Amino acid sequence: MHKVIGVFFIFLSGQGILLAQSGAIESAKQKFDNGDYHGAASALTKILETDPRNKAALNLRGEARMALEDFYGAIGDFNFALESDSAYIAALNNRGEAKMYLGDDEGAIADFDRVISIDPRLADAYTNRGLARYNIEDLQGAYFDFSKALEIGPADADKYFNRGVLKAELGEFVSAIDDYTRAIELEKDDAALYNYRGVAHYSTGNFNQAIADYDAAIKLDPEDPLKFENRALARSAKEDYKGALEDYDKSIALDPEEPDAYNLRGVVKYNLEDHDGAISDYTRAIELDETNPVYYDNRALSRTEKEDFSGALEDYTTSIELYPQDPETYYQRALVKIAMNNQYDACLDLKQADTLGSSEARDLMKKHCK
Repeated sequence: MHKVIGVFFIFLSGQGILLAQSGAIESAKQKFDNGDYHGAASALTKILETDPRNKAALNLRGEARMALEDFYGAIGDFNFALESDSAYIAALNNRGEAKMYLGDDEGAIADFDRVISIDPRLADAYTNRGLARYNIEDLQGAYFDFSKALEIGPADADKYFNRGVLKAELGEFVSAIDDYTRAIELEKDDAALYNYRGVAHYSTGNFNQAIADYDAAIKLDPEDPLKFENRALARSAKEDYKGALEDYDKSIALDPEEPDAYNLRGVVKYNLEDHDGAISDYTRAIELDETNPVYYDNRALSRTEKEDFSGALEDYTTSIELYPQDPETYYQRALVKIAMNNQYDACLDLKQADTLGSSEARDLMKKHCK
C-alpha cells in the first residue's frame, strides 16, 4: 500500500514539473512577444538547466537569440531541438531563417525543403524558400514558391508584394502592378507598396500613374529621400525639370550624404542649362564617391558646354581609368580632343571606341581619321 502511494506521489510530482515548465515557457513567450528578448532568453535558459532537451524551450530561445541577432547561438539551439525531434517543423523553419541571415541560402533551402516534405501545406516555408531562392538568383524557383504560398494562403499583402517584386525583376511589370495593387487593397497604409508600384508604372512608361503612386507614398512617409528621388525621375521623364529639381532638393535635405541624388540633380540642372550648378552637384557626388565613372562623365559634359575642354578631358580620362570598357566615354573624349584640335589623339580614342562597338565612332573616323 505504501508503494502504491509512493508511485502515485511521484507521478503527481512529475506532472507538476511539466505544468510548471509549461507555465514558465508561456511566461517566457509573453516576454518575447513584448520585445523583451533578453528576458525571454534568460527565463528559457533557467528552464533548460533542469530540462536540457526541452525542444519548445530550445526553439523559443533560438527565436529570442535571432531577435538579438545572435544567429550562430540561435542555430545551436535549433540544432539541439532537432536532436530531440528531427521532424520538428518550427525548429527547421527557424533554422532556415537564421541561415539566411548569415548568407547561407543553400543551407536554408535544404531546411525549407525538409519542412515542405513534412508539411507540404505550410505557406511560410514556401515564402521562406522563395526568399532564399531569390537571394541566389533562382528567380523561376522563387516565382513558383511565392505563387504556391499565395495558393495555400491565407493571402496577405506580404505574399503579393514578394511575388510583385519578383515579377518586376523578371521584367513582367504589368503583372507586378497587379500584385502590388492586390497588396495595397489588403494594406492601404503601407507607403512602400505605393513606391514599388510607382517604380513598376515608371518602367512601363506610365509616368503620370507613377507620380500618383509616389505622391501617395510620400504622403504616408514624407521622411524617405528615395521616394522623392523616384518622383523626381518620373518628373524628369515628363520634362518637368522644375518639379524634379524640387524633389531632388527635398531628397538631399533628408539625406545629404547620398551621391546619386547630387548626380541626378546635376542632370536636371544640365537640362535646365545651369551648367555651373550641374558641375557643383557632380563635384559633390564625386567627393562622396570617387569610384563612379558616371559622375565624371556627366561633369565632363557640363564642362564641355562651358568650353572647359581641359577639365572635360581630365574627367573623361578619370572615367576611363575607372571603367575602360565603355565606348561612349572614348567617343566623348575624342570629341573634346577634336575641339582642342588634337586630331591624332582623337583618332586613337575613336579607334578604341570603334573596337568596343561604337557605330558613331566608326562614322566619325571616316571624317577625321583619313
